[in-house]
Amino acid sequence: MSAAGASHEAHDAHGHDHHDPHDGTAYHGTMKHYLMGFVLSVILTGIPFWIIMGDVFRSQVTAAVVVMVFAVAQIFVHMVYFLHMNPRSEGGWNMLAAIFTIVIVVIALSGSMWVMSHLHHNMAPMPAGGHEMAPADTPVPVKPSHE
Repeated sequence: MSAAGASHEAHDAHGHDHHDPHDGTAYHGTMKHYLMGFVLSVILTGIPFWIIMGDVFRSQVTAAVVVMVFAVAQIFVHMVYFLHMNPRSEGGWNMLAAIFTIVIVVIALSGSMWVMSHLHHNMAPMPAGGHEMAPADTPVPVKPSHE
């Protein structure tokens, strides 16, 4: 046996499997692939931060929708670059997982917006003439006790 063959067998003996991304096995990505995902993640985090901190949009609803779009894009970047999901991987199960993820994200985002909307409505100040609570520094009348 040659020295190169012995070296290759020794390398395989310690548990490293090298897969061709086209042979149907899991693709683990390259450093360039991971760095691209990292850079996209940083950009997709920085832009919404700038939008909110810089008060870029006059409408809070517009800002919220734009931030949610960036959040969904961030999810897809993580799924593609870090979880290596594509329609061919894992016999299509990754696509099913992606669809499930999309459904859960839509439910979570719409449910959160619905709850926040109702909290805002229910905790808003009462209109003038409504049943308002007395300020905290107003003395509460005490009924005389019957002894």
